[in-house]
Amino acid sequence: MINFKINGKDVTAEKGETILNVARREGYYIPTMCYLEKTSSIASCRLCVVDIKDVEGQILSCQTPPTEGIEVFTDSENLKESRENIMKLYDVNHPLECGVCDKSGACDLQNKSLEFGVTSQNFTAREQFRKIEHWGMINYDPNLCIMCEKCTHVCNEVIGDDAIDLKFGGYSSTIIPKNSETLDCTYCGECIAVCPVGALVSSDFQYRANAWELEKIPSTCAHCSAGCSINYEVKHTSIDDLGDETIYRVTNDFEYTTLCGAGRFGYDFENRVEGKDEAVFTKAVAALKGAQSVSFSSMISNEEAYLLQKLKEEKGVKLFNPDAYAFKKFLNAFASTSGKSLYSAKMEDVAASDQVIVIGSRISTDNPQVRYHLTMANKRNKAKITYMHPMEDSLLQATVTQFAKYEVGTEEGVMAMLAQTLLSDADLSDNAKQYFSDLDEGYLSAETNIGEEEFASIAKARIRAKKTTLVLGQDLYTHAKAENIAKMAGLVEKYTDIKVLVVPAEVNTLGAALICDLDEGSKADFGYNAQAEFVISAQGGDLAMPALNQQEGTVTSIDKKVLVMNVALPYKGYTLLDLCTAAGVASKRYTIDYTQELGAVAGFQTIKFDDLENFIDRFGNDKRGYDLEVADVAGEAAVDSVDELPEFNGTIIYQSNPVLQFNAFTAKTKQLNDDAVLRGSSQFATAAKIADGDVVVIDINGTTIERKFVLDETLKGTIALHPTFDMGLGVMPGAYRFGKVNISKGKGNE
Repeated sequence: MINFKINGKDVTAEKGETILNVARREGYYIPTMCYLEKTSSIASCRLCVVDIKDVEGQILSCQTPPTEGIEVFTDSENLKESRENIMKLYDVNHPLECGVCDKSGACDLQNKSLEFGVTSQNFTAREQFRKIEHWGMINYDPNLCIMCEKCTHVCNEVIGDDAIDLKFGGYSSTIIPKNSETLDCTYCGECIAVCPVGALVSSDFQYRANAWELEKIPSTCAHCSAGCSINYEVKHTSIDDLGDETIYRVTNDFEYTTLCGAGRFGYDFENRVEGKDEAVFTKAVAALKGAQSVSFSSMISNEEAYLLQKLKEEKGVKLFNPDAYAFKKFLNAFASTSGKSLYSAKMEDVAASDQVIVIGSRISTDNPQVRYHLTMANKRNKAKITYMHPMEDSLLQATVTQFAKYEVGTEEGVMAMLAQTLLSDADLSDNAKQYFSDLDEGYLSAETNIGEEEFASIAKARIRAKKTTLVLGQDLYTHAKAENIAKMAGLVEKYTDIKVLVVPAEVNTLGAALICDLDEGSKADFGYNAQAEFVISAQGGDLAMPALNQQEGTVTSIDKKVLVMNVALPYKGYTLLDLCTAAGVASKRYTIDYTQELGAVAGFQTIKFDDLENFIDRFGNDKRGYDLEVADVAGEAAVDSVDELPEFNGTIIYQSNPVLQFNAFTAKTKQLNDDAVLRGSSQFATAAKIADGDVVVIDINGTTIERKFVLDETLKGTIALHPTFDMGLGVMPGAYRFGKVNISKGKGNE
């Protein structure tokens, strides 16, 4: 702890804090242009300079740690003059296009110029021709760029794409794609968010609206389980119809939070209906009353899941949700050995770790936010990151320090050996000691294809690590031996200081798993955003339903937080509440009236929807919703022996969506990539007797799908990536994603 003074006040700094960190925490304003809380200090703008007593010259507060007893001054005539001159230099030949610039009204350059009273310009520079670049969803205008370098730092240190570089050339310096003619990245759009001026903009949003025209609606992203904080920015489409509103863009509190491209650009998945069809509604009510079983996807609010549970309790229907059912069984098995009702880790634990082990997930596309936290762990802590999977992932090449490739289907054996490694020095129960002592390591190593040296590397990193996090993916909780895998992970949670994070597949997998008493199965009489004899859905079906960006309610994220969703666009049709009311199982006026009823479910709290907070505070603390309560449970279950591991031979496909795609809702959006092709390696092509560009027919468990085959040099082995996002309601998570398939050439080939 370091004691010093800011403007005469005694303050204290912790190790690693800078003068700027402490000043902000204590409420002292120091202007910045290039500083970002979530990246390392950039130190390019020099606006954050401060004076220190008896120290000659001005000091950059953003990168200078305080020393004992110093006296810092954040505001003086000397500092004001210096900052005013810096702003004048920034404003040299900066085009006065504020009237049409997308950043106008939310521009740091505008704000700081006004703040420091820059009313005249004493400096000049020769005008240069700078070509405006069009990089797909992102446009770059170098004439507006002030070279703050925020975009390059966030791309490298948070996202992990490292796709933007700074081309030095004095006054001719510019931002360029790194090692590429055009921008080659995952198009998260975070560079747009952090740009303090209008240099980097969304090509779709450009010139469509000014910042002050848009209404900001805080909500939660509805694409994956990360539960990202977003703002829908909404405006009416014309002066003729003020009620016809459209989402113009999505923004985030970029200082502390990050979005993937699906969250930023994939906002137009709403279901627009003109009104209510009473005849169809009557049929839907009859279908619901007569249903013996109801299937639903995890693209659902907690309140709607609660209504379906009430339907089961009062009408005796079966509830099918393969994804949430598998997740629930996994959590229960995990609790049976860990002694805790839920896993312990949050994504912030991943970022704070210096060792992370990821197993059973193609994490870069399954959950981009977890990937970003892996990047932060790597950049901030030089974390040793082990990625265990049958397939390498090119998006993780700059982040992962160890790739451990195992054979498809052998996750149970891999988890057994990993748990043995992590628990080698733990004070285990006699039963657990005996279990690991009896493991046939020779057999497991031979069948999984992971050798002793790879686990030795993990053990070595574990000895040096101060904080380790174990990340478990969808391939584990959908595995045939998922419950035994969960028990092994539970032992790691119980007997070590390692924190475990389980990654749900969909936006509310965790919430649906906790709220609903689910049954095994999928074919049902009645379906909500799922296939059935009678379907209600935001994707079509027999009766239209609102999408999640048209609903009020809550969802439960990967971080075990109950988060708020607000209505971005109005919905003119019927809702699930209307059906449940007509069926006699609901009596409240609004769906959000059931938010406080969630308190009857273990872990949830009895809080009214309107009493839930929904903001990120000025220190970056997540004040949205509330955390689920983790309870102590009986944790003495026995782990089953690993008898025989399955074999997957021949051509195998892995159900995995491309970057920015998750499901039928992201498939509906206009800006996101919709490249629904089968991607495989040259080895896969040889084994399947197909070539790049062939139209192929894939037979998966009796279902026939036609796809174009694309050769991908980044892939290896006889496994191909098969997308599911474009297959509508026909595909729901919940099944093991690897599968043996028969592949033949389709009729579309010449």
